[in-house]
Formats: sequence, C-alpha cells, structure tokens
Amino acid sequence: MEYTLKELEEWNVKIEKKATEFGLDYYPQEFEIVGFNEMLAYEAYVGMPSKYPHWSYGKAYEKNKTLYSLNLTGLPYEMVINSNPSLAYLMKENTLLLQILTMAHVYGHNDFFKNNRLFREGTKAYYTLEMFKLDADIIRGYINDPNIGYSKVEKILDAAHALRYQIPRVVGMKELSDEEIKANLIEEYNMKIQGRDILNSDEEIELPDLSKTPIEPCDDIIGFIMKYGSLEEWEKSILKIVKRETQYFIPQIETKIMNEGWASYCHYNILKSLDLPEGLYFEFIKRHNDVIAPMLGGLNPYYVGFKVFEDIERRYGRDKLFEVRYIERDNSFLRKYLTQDLCKDLGLFQYAKKSFEFVVDEVSDEEGWKSIRDTMSDSCGVGSIPYIRIVDLNKRDGTLTLEHVFDGRELELLYAKETIKYLFDLWGHKVILNTHTKEGRSIEIVCDNDRRVTVN
Repeated sequence: MEYTLKELEEWNVKIEKKATEFGLDYYPQEFEIVGFNEMLAYEAYVGMPSKYPHWSYGKAYEKNKTLYSLNLTGLPYEMVINSNPSLAYLMKENTLLLQILTMAHVYGHNDFFKNNRLFREGTKAYYTLEMFKLDADIIRGYINDPNIGYSKVEKILDAAHALRYQIPRVVGMKELSDEEIKANLIEEYNMKIQGRDILNSDEEIELPDLSKTPIEPCDDIIGFIMKYGSLEEWEKSILKIVKRETQYFIPQIETKIMNEGWASYCHYNILKSLDLPEGLYFEFIKRHNDVIAPMLGGLNPYYVGFKVFEDIERRYGRDKLFEVRYIERDNSFLRKYLTQDLCKDLGLFQYAKKSFEFVVDEVSDEEGWKSIRDTMSDSCGVGSIPYIRIVDLNKRDGTLTLEHVFDGRELELLYAKETIKYLFDLWGHKVILNTHTKEGRSIEIVCDNDRRVTVN
C-alpha cells in the first residue's frame, strides 16, 4: 500500500472542502477500506453490510471471483450506500490517486442520493442500514424456526426474487385502497354524466364494475398476492421484505446514467481544482479517461452521463446542472438533453434484427438520432423490464389473469414460462398471462394447477 490512512484523511479534508465549494450538499461521509475478497462479497450482497442469506448471493460471489481471477473483469473502485451517514467502501489495492479520485466520486454519489427527487421521495436514508439488518434478522429467524426451515424460506425467496420488479414503478406515489379507487371511478363517472348532459349528448357512459377484483389493472403483483393470496403470515412477511428492499433500489435503477455521470462530473471538477502533484495529475487524467471510456458494443453509463452533464453546463450554465440533478431521472434526462450533436459525438447508432441477422437500423443523422434517443430513453431503468399487470381474479376457481402491456418489445417466452411458475408457487391456483407478437398474434401462457406451462 503506497499511502497511509493519515494521508487519506488529509486528502479527504481537501476533497470535502472542494466538494462544498462546487456546491455539493451531502450526508456525513464514512469510508471503509477493504480488500478485494471483501469487495467481492459486498458486490454480491449489493453493498450492504447485513443482508438476508440466499443462494443467489453466493452464486454472484463465485461468478465474480472467477471472472476476476481470470482477468476477465475488474472490481469497482468503490461502492456507496445510500444511507445517512453515507457509507462507502474503498479497495485497499487502489493507488493513492485512485483513492483520491474515488473519494471525490463518492461525494458526487452522496450529493445525488441526498438531493435527487427519486431518492428524496422513495427512500429513507436515515433508516437504510437498520432496515436491511432488521430484514436479515427476520428471515434468519424463519430459517432457524424448526417449523419453517431453510427449504421453505428459500422457495418463497426464489419466487419473490423472480417477481421483485413487478411492483409500482412510480417512486413515491401513494398506493390507493380499493375504497379510494371506487370513489375516484364514481367521481369520474359522475363528471362524464354531467359533461354529457351539458352538451346534450346521447353518448352511453357505463359505470365500471366495482365488484371486480382488481377493480382496475393492478401492477403491484407482489402486493396483490399478499392481500388476496392464501399465504401464511411468515410468507407474507418475506414478500413484504423483498418488496421493501426492491423499492429502495428502484431510484438507483431509474437514475444509473445520471448518478454515474454526475459522480464522474464531480470527481473530474474536484480533482482539477486540487492542485495535484504532476505525477498524480497524469494518473488522474488516465484514470478518468478509463472511467468514461466508450464501451465496445454497449453503453457506458459513466461516459454518457458525463458527456450530457458537460454539455448542459456548456449550454445553460452551472446552476442548471443542480436543477437537472434534482428533478430528472434517466428517461427524462436523455429525452430532454441528449442532442443530435451529442449522439454524433458519442458515436451512437441503433441496430435491429432483420430476418436472421442484426443490422444497423439507425445512425445519428438528421432523423435517425431522434429514434436512437427515444429508444435509449424508453429502455433505460425499469423501462428495460416487461410491464405486467393483473387484470382479473376469478373468484370461483381462483384463476389469476395477467396482461403484458405491449410496447413493441416481445416477451422472451422461455423466461416468461419459468417466471409464471414462480407466480403459481405463490398464488397456488391457475395463472394466465396474455401477450402478443409484433405482428399482432395473441399468445396465452398458462400455468395450470399441476404447475405445467403451455403456450397457446
């Protein structure tokens, strides 16, 4: 190790001062220096010092360890937890300059966590570490309970993990009760009747069936199962835990490009102002360029986000940066601020499958750049996850019917067939999922009461 803890503490003081001068507003920051084995473990457990046990975390650890040992992947320079105080892990094997850069990068993330509206509305930073520890203790308690045990807990966790993102996607939005939904529909119906009478229209207006379950399509599949399913209380508790922890991560999923772009933009400007010694400065330029390097065959969120923030400051001034950081998520960020010139500079193009091969479908020319921008905007964050809703519960035989809200992207049927089995495991009755192809052909995926799946 080419540095001492005292040196890091001294650099941290300088970085904090520059971060404040830059205008960052952050939680108190704590750093922990860990070795690569510990970083592998934290990466597998999504950064949390306490997490409930599940085989998927061990699988992630072994996969990452194997890839790292074969030099097929690197490890993150740091990991940051959205908590108050914020906790970040630094790799012990980093050089001094890399520690300085990553600490500055961490303050960018910290500021983003504290100020972006999705995190302000969707997470409770002061309660984060306690929440994950409490959840882990609860699930370990079920595992150690002789009447439950690991196998039963694992079965519920497997199913919950398969469905974890099938929950409301609007961060911070209040979930309405059935009574509130009914009241809103009745009010909407009365307003339509009044409007028709004023216009002397003969239009027929029907009141929706208020006895139906769900009254309106429900995108909270886990919540619906908890409310209407026949699970035991400990099973519902596990679903509640998985849903709560997923809600914590939704803002991070929704702002990956912005968050990494903002942190990269912050570390770049902070380090430029630190008056680094010449040797450290040259390494800084190289390391920064490594972080924001374009990714062959893919999109580097650090690169895209950094370039867009850089362009925003050039066009609108620094104050606009903080407004954008506060208001937007990746979808709106790209749609509003990814320009044609940026698409050209970033070398963006779009490919599609034609017949049996992939071909370049759009390039960043006068018209094509808009299609590229819209595709990136629509497919980032939770937009990359199929949108599935519950549309009907047959109260006679318990059959649950769902629909895939088609947006031009077809479901991957092999994946859908396996996922519907997990839904059946939680629901316990026949499940039907309706979707269709780009050509408009309807597809019905059915999991019957014997857990057999057919596609019609």
